[in-house]
Amino acid sequence: MMRGAKAVLGAVLTAGVIAMSAPAIAQEVAPEQLALARKYVDLTDRGAVFETTVVEIGIDTMRQIVTQNPEIIDQTNETIGEVIQEYNGRKGELLDQFARVYAIRFTREELTEIVAFYESPTGQKLATANSEVNADIRRVLQVYTNNLRTEFFSKVRASLRTKGVEI
Repeated sequence: MMRGAKAVLGAVLTAGVIAMSAPAIAQEVAPEQLALARKYVDLTDRGAVFETTVVEIGIDTMRQIVTQNPEIIDQTNETIGEVIQEYNGRKGELLDQFARVYAIRFTREELTEIVAFYESPTGQKLATANSEVNADIRRVLQVYTNNLRTEFFSKVRASLRTKGVEI
């Protein structure tokens, strides 16, 4: 059964990447270019996207099973932990797919420059700070969007009033 689950994850990851850019995936990429892209992915993988995704899927699975079968919460929790452990060491599969996307979009020369930057102290600092910076940016964007939504609605309502329309 676990081999089946691994096959399903592999198929889902592959299908998702293919669906995103089927023509791009079919392109041939020089091994050196792919290696540079993978080096960039490794240098910037600070968010632990694979591990986070597997844990989130585990949590969703737990909710789904326990909602329907609350009496087996302990067995389900233990089993989900075991299945998560089975995915240890599979991160490379996903990162290889990420690298392929970068290798297709950037030339070998560009990837060499990108890798050189991310190997520098400033590049390492940026890679380390990216997940925190992105979270801060999401919060700023949410506040801005909420304020803009209110302001925008008010302006539309005021303009409608000048046209004799009340809402």
